[in-house]
Order: sequence, then structure tokens, then C-alpha cells
Amino acid sequence: MKQGVTFDTGVLIAIERRKLRALQIHERLGQLGVSINVPWAVVAEWWRGRTDVRDTILQTVDVELPTVALAKLAGAALAATSRVKAATTIDAIVMASAALRGDVVYTTDVDDLERLRAFFPSVRVLAA
Repeated sequence: MKQGVTFDTGVLIAIERRKLRALQIHERLGQLGVSINVPWAVVAEWWRGRTDVRDTILQTVDVELPTVALAKLAGAALAATSRVKAATTIDAIVMASAALRGDVVYTTDVDDLERLRAFFPSVRVLAA
């Protein structure tokens, strides 16, 4: 199985705002045929009304639907890492989603997602 990637909200915002690094990553992944996954909660956090740009971005990613297994894993991660600066529920969903698929995570907020790596040591977190 080919390894995919998971984008967090910050990456979608960066692509929408035409930030060079995010655009280059997005374009290269598309050229390579790498599956780009986005948890549904990320879409909810990012989506602030329909625009042509948002619709175009959304057409290039696979939106992961919620499951009980994903919710439980994200919740367990939040509980296990509660002593460090709190990660958000969406951060935990991003990491749990990537862990379940074996994805690499691209983010614009490496520090927050790195805190969750104690619970998800197999997930690589890369800056976008």
C-alpha cells in the first residue's frame, strides 16, 4: 500500500492563501499520485463559506468520514497527553487519522502535533 499524507487545517489555509511552500507540497503530491487525506473535522474548522478556491482544493483531497474508532483513538491521545500544553481535539483527530492509515502529517503548526507524537510515535510530522 502506498503511503499517503494527512493535511491539517493550517495547510488548507496556506494553500488557499497561495503560500509557496504549501502550494509546492500540494502540487508535488498530486504529481506523484499520493493520496491526500483530510479528516472531516479539519474541513469543518477550515470551511467558512463556499468559494471557487475552496471547492477546487476540496476536489484534490479525500475527506475522511468520522468513525467511532477514530473518535476513541483521538480521545485516548488527548487523555494521555493532558499534562503537556493541551492539543486541540482536531489536532488529535488529525494524528489519529494519520496513524490509522500510516500517513505522514503535513502541518503549519509542528509544535502542537509533535506533542501528540508521544501517543502516535509512528506518525511523521512535517512542516508545510
